[in-house]
Amino acid sequence: MAKLRITWKKSGIGKPEVQKRTVRALGLRKLNHTVEHNDTPQIRGMVNKVSHLVECVVVED
Repeated sequence: MAKLRITWKKSGIGKPEVQKRTVRALGLRKLNHTVEHNDTPQIRGMVNKVSHLVECVVVED
């Protein structure tokens, strides 16, 4: 299964609380922190909601 490599690139200061919680739910702790998740519709939806704050790359196994 493909994976998504998600990196937090832009601060959540001044953004709605829902977006801040979504970034935390993705497992991102600090700016420039990177996590990998399986490519599922749920994760894709979360990334789509905060696409202006994160950078996402598809990683093939």
